[in-house]
Order: sequence, then C-alpha cells, then structure tokens
Amino acid sequence: QVQLVESGGGLVQAGGSLRLSCAASGGTGSIYIMAWFRQAPGKEREFVAAIRRGGGGSTYYADSVKGRFTISRDNDKNTVYLQMNNLNPEDTAVYYCAAARHLGVVAYTSNYNYWGQGTQVTVSS
Repeated sequence: QVQLVESGGGLVQAGGSLRLSCAASGGTGSIYIMAWFRQAPGKEREFVAAIRRGGGGSTYYADSVKGRFTISRDNDKNTVYLQMNNLNPEDTAVYYCAAARHLGVVAYTSNYNYWGQGTQVTVSS
C-alpha cells in the first residue's frame, strides 16, 4: 500500500557529498519509522540510519556513518532525506529507503514493511 521512491544517487569523488531523498505515498499515516539501508555487491544489506516519523523525530545511526551522515524528515511532504558528507569508496552501494508500521530494532531488515527500489551511490577514489 505504501510506495517509496528514492532519488539523489550518483557518482562522486571521495570526500564529496550527496543528498538522497525518499518520497512516500499511499497510506503514509501508517508509517512509524523510516530508514535507510545499503547493500554492496555480494554483501548483506546493512542498516545506515533511521528516523521516527512522530514525536521529536528520534534518529539512529550505524557506527560506520555516524558524524558523516544526517537523516532528516519533512512530514508534510512525506519525505525523508539522507545527507551524506565526507564520502569514501566504502560507502559505495545501492541505498534503499524503508518504512515500518511499528517500533522494532531499527537495524533489522525484517522489521520493515515497505521498501523502495534503491538508488546507486558510487564513490570514486
């Protein structure tokens, strides 16, 4: 019922920045938390960051991106953003937006009910 569409991926040099967007539609009132995951070829999908839709918008970050990435929200636009700074080649992956209807362990993919198609981020050295 909920559709998620990512945008903003691309090719950047190491040290550069990108801003990803995730637009949600269709029954967005059911969303409790939204998150970003990423997956490199041959590797498991890993948690990047999450933000609660309500309240004060609590945020959660993987240690690998803490201090470099910032997740934010615009509930009026049903959109979540991921500002990525100081990118390095290890950040290269397909980045996926996800949404969950209920609270759970934010880093567990199984807790998310909806997924976008992904957007490619490539960081050159």
